[in-house]
Amino acid sequence: MPGGDPRETAKTVTGSFEDFPFLAELPARGPGADMIGRTAGMLVELYARVEPSGWRIGDRPGRDTKRARSWLGEDLDALEEFTQGYEGPLKVQAVGPWTLAAALELKNGEAALSDAGACRDLAASLAEGLRLHLEEVGRRVPGAQLVLQLDEPSLVAVLRGQVKTASGYRAHRAVDRQVVEATLRDVVGVNGDGPVVVHSCAPDVPFALLRRAGAAAISFDFSLLTERDDDAIGEAVEAGTRLFAGVVPGTDGPLSDPAGSVMGVRTLWRRLGLSPGLLAEAVTLTPSCGLAGASPEYARGALAHCVRAARSLADNPE
Repeated sequence: MPGGDPRETAKTVTGSFEDFPFLAELPARGPGADMIGRTAGMLVELYARVEPSGWRIGDRPGRDTKRARSWLGEDLDALEEFTQGYEGPLKVQAVGPWTLAAALELKNGEAALSDAGACRDLAASLAEGLRLHLEEVGRRVPGAQLVLQLDEPSLVAVLRGQVKTASGYRAHRAVDRQVVEATLRDVVGVNGDGPVVVHSCAPDVPFALLRRAGAAAISFDFSLLTERDDDAIGEAVEAGTRLFAGVVPGTDGPLSDPAGSVMGVRTLWRRLGLSPGLLAEAVTLTPSCGLAGASPEYARGALAHCVRAARSLADNPE
């Protein structure tokens, strides 16, 4: 979300999504509030600091780690204040293991992705950190059923060997798909019986791989889908995987009428030959990606628009 006021943001989020609030990220506050820094602050026995080139793993917690943890604490305080007595699903999110491995540097300046052992250590640290984070949120909002979202915008690049080395002249080799899947499965498992959403706003989302890794829902930018994705989406829906369809632009611009926003979803459903009655059960409507780059006014409007579009889809699935 845009801005830097956690209380105002928590009020907006809980007011817009009364039955599915979320713990917002406010990256405008600076390093440590960005998605990589925030998740790096959750790691257990691994620490990261800001270098001119980005976030780098270090030996001990420094001011960047402390700042990330402090901001997360402020966000949790605000969420707790506005969810008193709340019972229902509550979403928290963190960067997934492969995007984190592509973004965090080792001491030599190369991405952790370059070292298989570093990737394993990072995933294990992340899993433990997320377990503790989920426990903390559960204590603060005891009536919540926690939904964990793993943000993996770099996942496709990791699978294709498209993550650049520090020099920029080469790319790190593609990671074996079975290794990617197994690591994701381990991190997905930290939410126990609770659902996990994996978000990727890149083209060619690996739906089948994410399903096998245990994702209960897959979040994606709907505008990037092509007919090549049809089979994977149809199989996912029939297997009970929920789709978080990003149909509302994440940056300022004119919003179409709610029915117009979901026209593409209805068209996809007809093309796949799926029952219209499944739509409301199988699809959650979201912004296409984060709203941090939007104005506060647009962000509030986009959240409200998602709610209206979802009602339109439920009331008139055909």
